[in-house]
This record gives sequence, structure tokens and C-alpha cells, in this order.
Amino acid sequence: MIAVETLALLRRTDTPTICNALEHVMGGRTAEGFTKSPVVAADPGLPPIVGYARTARIRASSPAQKPAAEVRALRMAYYEYAVSGPGPNVMVIEDTDWPHCIGGFWGEMQVAQHKGLGVAGTLTNGVLRDLGMLDPGYQVIAGSVGPSHAFVHVTEIDVPVTVFGLNVRPNDLIHADRHGGVLIPAEHVERLPAAIDIVIRKEQPILKAARAPGFTVEKLRAAWLEADQIK
Repeated sequence: MIAVETLALLRRTDTPTICNALEHVMGGRTAEGFTKSPVVAADPGLPPIVGYARTARIRASSPAQKPAAEVRALRMAYYEYAVSGPGPNVMVIEDTDWPHCIGGFWGEMQVAQHKGLGVAGTLTNGVLRDLGMLDPGYQVIAGSVGPSHAFVHVTEIDVPVTVFGLNVRPNDLIHADRHGGVLIPAEHVERLPAAIDIVIRKEQPILKAARAPGFTVEKLRAAWLEADQIK
């Protein structure tokens, strides 16, 4: 389980900085482990969501092929699964209609229920609706906005999923904000706080020089050299 101090730090740090810090920990850049398509945030002003993935798949383009009682039973099992474990939990939901998602699972009703159950937030490639009616403080990072729920229903829970090109397994540690999401490998969590500190400090000489009057290429070169000395 992630340390309380580390969790608090991650919640204060935007997702692009987490991506940079992970590159520092890994010793180089990568093209994997993060979302690769544009996203829509229910509230762009909310802080990042951080937690362990509770995964599911949904579909809205056609009705459920099971009896209503089985569909309801799976939905209740989904909610029980959503709050299982020590938390915090983040719902990571793959809409299998992607890239032509048409029905919104996430709206006023689901946000109220998940927030009330203590879920930390949602990352989904599916549709978001009911803007302006969502309970404040619960973030949904979605793939699009639409008006209808169509035939949306849960088809599977607790399975590997793919959202925006990011492969997520149950219990993976997820960090997401209005930019998208990134998977934090368990073996990198302990080194991440120090890496975040270094990434932020290395940016400061360049930002300070660039925002000061009289900025020149010579000053930029000097700022880069200063940044290079920060280890």
C-alpha cells in the first residue's frame, strides 16, 4: 500500500510532471505507460486522481444479451468490486464501442453513487454527460461528451482493460488529470518523490531565465548548464 505522504504528494503533482519523474527514475524517455488520445475532464480545475485500478468493460451500442436479473446482479457486483481493497480506488473503464462510443455511463447518477462510495475518480475512454449537474469534487476523465446513455451496461469487471492506448490491469496504480493518465509501476513508487523534486528543480533555472526581461540565447544556454548541474 502506498505511503500516506507519497499519496499526498502525487495528488499535488500534475500528470505531465509524473511522466517526467518516471522517465528520471527509469533513466530515459518512453513511449509507453500513458494515455495517447485527447481526453475530456468533467472539471479541469480538480487536482489529479490517484489510486488503484478497479477495472471494467462497458458497451452501449447494443442491448445486454442477458436476462435483466443477471444484468442487475453484475451491476451490484461491480459496485462491490469498486470499493474492495484498502484503496484509494480509481475506476478505469473501457468502453468496447471505442472509437465510436455513443452512450454515457458517466453522468449525474454514476458520479453521485461513486463519490458517495468513496471512489477517488474515473478514467474512461467512454462518454460523459450531465455537465453542470455532476457532484463537485469527483473527477471523470473521459473520451467524449454526449447526450444519451443508449444501451450502456457493464459487461465485465476485474479484467485487463485498454483506455486511450494505456493497458491497465486490476490494482495498477493510476495517476490522471485533465491531460490524461499514466500508470505508475509498483517498483518505481519509492523513488518517485525524489524524482519529482529533481524534475521540478531542474526546470526552475530555465523558467526563471525565460521569464526575466532581456532573455537571450546566451542566457538560455547558461540556464541549461545550471539545470544540468542539478542531480
